[in-house]
Amino acid sequence: MNQNDDKQTIEPVDYRPSAETAQDSSAINYKMIAGAAGVLVLTVFWFLFSAKTVTLNFSSKPEQVVLSGGINFRVGESFLLLKGEYLVDASSQGYFDINQDIIVGDDNSQFFDLSFEPLDGFLRVLTVPADAVTAVNGESYGADSVIQLSAGEHTLRVSHPDYIDFDLPILINGRSEEQSLSVVMEADWADTTISSIPAGASVFLDGSDLDVKTPAIVKVPSGEREILIRLKGYKDHRERLLSVAGKDRALEPIKLIKADVLLEITSRPTNASVIVNGSYSGQTPTNLALRSDQKQEIKILKTGYAQYLRTLSLNSGQTERVHAELSKNLGEVLIEVEPKEANTLIDGQPIGQGSHNLELPTTQAHQIKVELDGYAGFSKAITPKLGITQSVKVRLLTNQEARLAAIKPIASTHLGQNLLLLQPFDFQMGASRREPGRRANETLRTVNMSRLFYLGTKEVTNREFREFAMGHDSGIYKEETLNEDDMPVAQISWEEAALFCNWLSERNDLEPFYQIELGKIIGSDHNSRGFRLPTEAEWAWAARAQESPDRTSKKFPWGQQLPPPDRTGNYADRSAAHLVGRIIFGYNDNYTVAAPVGTYKADSRGLFDLGGNVAEWTNDYYEIPAAEESLNPKGPKKGDFRVIRGSSWMHGTVTDLRYSFRDYGAQGRPDVGFRIARYAEQHQK
Repeated sequence: MNQNDDKQTIEPVDYRPSAETAQDSSAINYKMIAGAAGVLVLTVFWFLFSAKTVTLNFSSKPEQVVLSGGINFRVGESFLLLKGEYLVDASSQGYFDINQDIIVGDDNSQFFDLSFEPLDGFLRVLTVPADAVTAVNGESYGADSVIQLSAGEHTLRVSHPDYIDFDLPILINGRSEEQSLSVVMEADWADTTISSIPAGASVFLDGSDLDVKTPAIVKVPSGEREILIRLKGYKDHRERLLSVAGKDRALEPIKLIKADVLLEITSRPTNASVIVNGSYSGQTPTNLALRSDQKQEIKILKTGYAQYLRTLSLNSGQTERVHAELSKNLGEVLIEVEPKEANTLIDGQPIGQGSHNLELPTTQAHQIKVELDGYAGFSKAITPKLGITQSVKVRLLTNQEARLAAIKPIASTHLGQNLLLLQPFDFQMGASRREPGRRANETLRTVNMSRLFYLGTKEVTNREFREFAMGHDSGIYKEETLNEDDMPVAQISWEEAALFCNWLSERNDLEPFYQIELGKIIGSDHNSRGFRLPTEAEWAWAARAQESPDRTSKKFPWGQQLPPPDRTGNYADRSAAHLVGRIIFGYNDNYTVAAPVGTYKADSRGLFDLGGNVAEWTNDYYEIPAAEESLNPKGPKKGDFRVIRGSSWMHGTVTDLRYSFRDYGAQGRPDVGFRIARYAEQHQK
């Protein structure tokens, strides 16, 4: 190759496709476009034919409405939606945002009512006098406070010791609005002018020394009051008067009577009643002007104290002082204590171990405490009574006994569902290899149960579930409805059942059990006492374990042998022969499909339908368990399916009627529902 070869130039060549090739390419493009357009048109027609008209009725006009969960088209105030579940996000100024799920069913036209909850409002209360105390719904606030309150009715009270309480129902608009209210209180006293002849006497009001001398203007609270005027060398003057708030008055000058004989009476404690010759003469301390020509019988009385009695003869011009040291009345109190080594304290002072027979003053309540290490303490207040022996019997509970006693035997939800407290014990879970009908997944093993839990007495109904998922439809099975309000809910997935539990926890102020991320359940918190599905072990123990001396396990819901007595539970009976494959020959339970919950007799614990009606979701992932002992098992940490326990109205064979029968799944079925559970206590570490 020479140098000229490296410099050869490649000349461009003019190429144009033939007319035939160009036409072929254009035809292909037109066919593709036409095909895509046809598919699009068919899709649109299918959507318009399948879509339901859904109208959202809001309590307040929304500023923005967003639907997510599928294809949707807005037509005026309505939406075109396919059947399924959607999330409604709506906002309106002054209101909390709405984030609510709706379930679109089969009806062509559907309506959903959605309520905006107004934001909190603010209230400023200005009072005269300024130092009055403002309280809303019983909670007090400082002067000139801006009080944040929920929208709706509240009760306002403004109070002051010297003024009439002001009570008023108030309506808070909410929506972040600030409302103001001015309250001018009415005085609860009257100015009363008191004078005496001679002047300089001390003034007492209802037994209290006002530390003023006559003449004086005294603030007298409204109502019936006692005025006492006292001047040494003169007889005490007592007068009852009716004070009317706001009506000032001046009393006629009080002419004090010089004492012939002066008797000064005191006592400890004070405020004891003084009776002279059978007549009430005031309370101690007091000065009495008496006649000198007769004997004076002095009684000094105070509740809880022994009577003081003295008779005197006094000479004219004499001043006599009487002081009464009142002794307390005693009442007998018998304290019986178990265990005997427990320590007893009276008013904080130890008095020794065991039982005691005490005499205590009747003037006050006395605090009795009984203590012992390892036991819960006992405390009670008692007021002894004169002449009466009172008995206090104390049996201390161990800490464990006290813990159990403090837990309510029945828990309830805001929907009216009742849950029964269960105290499990160790039992055999699964079935023996020799048991007729046994399946390979029913491994026999010992389960140690120690954690107290609550279990719903009945399965969750359609009505209850529809409080959570408005519009839920349990469906129809071969022309038989499963959708009556009092029937157990069906056709729900495990996840829907778990989400219902979280919703129920939030509405009952409990920490949710299931952990959610991006709308999906990703885990659970076994330290939470929120509502949940029962573990498989809990369900099996509640169904099978018997509190008999030998703690035997039931084989079937009704007992140990087939067939069940008529109408003892809802299983595949002769009326369901046209719906299901295998039935219990000759059995009749009066229902073709599911029965209303609680139709049949409860078991010995008060639990309904643990066998029959619908099978039930449990909390556990499904696996074939190992034949090993376990403590409060919670099932595997992951899996594709969840355990289903119990027979249903579709079951009629020896295999699936047994309590040890285990099924599994993830999606809803016409014969699967659930009941709720929750832990009674946080996890004991």
